[in-house]
Amino acid sequence: MIYLDNAATSFPKPEAVRQAVADCLLHYCANPGRGGHKLALRAARAVYGAREAIAAFFNIDDPLRVIFTSGATESLNLALKGVLRPGDHVITTSMEHNSVLRPLSRLQESGVEVTVLSCAKDGALDIQAAERQVRANTKMIVCTHASNLTGAIMPIEALGALCEKRGLLFLVDAAQSAGVLDIDVQQSRIDLLAATGHKSLAGLPGVGILYIGKRADVTPLKEGGTGSGSAAIVQPETWPDRYESGTLNLPGIVALHAGLAFIEKTGIDAIQAHEKNLTRLFLDGVRNIQGLTVYGHTAASLAIVPLNLAHADAAAAAHRLDERFGICTRAGLHCAPAAHETIGTLQSGAVRFSFGYFNTEAEIRKAIDALYKISVGAK
Repeated sequence: MIYLDNAATSFPKPEAVRQAVADCLLHYCANPGRGGHKLALRAARAVYGAREAIAAFFNIDDPLRVIFTSGATESLNLALKGVLRPGDHVITTSMEHNSVLRPLSRLQESGVEVTVLSCAKDGALDIQAAERQVRANTKMIVCTHASNLTGAIMPIEALGALCEKRGLLFLVDAAQSAGVLDIDVQQSRIDLLAATGHKSLAGLPGVGILYIGKRADVTPLKEGGTGSGSAAIVQPETWPDRYESGTLNLPGIVALHAGLAFIEKTGIDAIQAHEKNLTRLFLDGVRNIQGLTVYGHTAASLAIVPLNLAHADAAAAAHRLDERFGICTRAGLHCAPAAHETIGTLQSGAVRFSFGYFNTEAEIRKAIDALYKISVGAK
């Protein structure tokens, strides 16, 4: 089996991540912050250690402003619904995932105004066009750091500078980029950063983070048990408890911490270089396959390549890759219909190849050969 669906979830996980999760499950998987016994205290220390590691990784000055969630989707919902109010205006882009566009659609029903900036077919965003859309009631710009469809990288430093200049909050969806691109919340002037553990951060599904900067006033989306201030009927104001009602996903948090350690040991530059090399090899190999079209990918994109074959629709091609060649890809709209409309594949969808650190050149060559065989109808 050749796994080329890393944009959905990275696989396999590093050995250090598997070992850390096994150690947690076997030796201290208690409820952090919910007891004074040794296992609960060890669990709480593990959570805080992960918070500190995440803060250092993204240059966050206060670990308590790192909020654990169930994933980037919850983080984005919290950031959007916790900040925007009727009458506010928000600017976003046509390359966003539904985890941004659907909450914004719901917020529009309550009176939030939304402007979606049209990107070029390669995902490029015009900063001047973004600034022209700023109004007196604009409160936020929300932007993906890298498209989950094409890998297009957005100019977050320029957008952050624009937000600082115009007094706007800046929310970045780093679900696809965290772990493969350097992210510095201070340098990029990011007020709110959403990320997930299970993609390039090499962790497990079911855990994510939201960094909440000091300029952002975010109302919690849920209330409940926090292990602190239990006598009060109202949610505590203490950070991060005010946002973390319910039992935290301890194995997921431990895995995320171990994933960060793996990335730092390996080197984010080395990870990115390997993935870029695989992408170049793939693109060079498929360039001359008759009837094959690659969409939206540029030399600056992440290791994500959407494509279609002339004589096989996306779903059929992905099925053949899986059943006949043992190659895992993803077909369809990838929860990003606006991005598909931008690159011209809303009706057809696309087969998405996404490469990861553990893929090899030999696997890429097999994928190229499989696409050639499908294109000519060979078995």
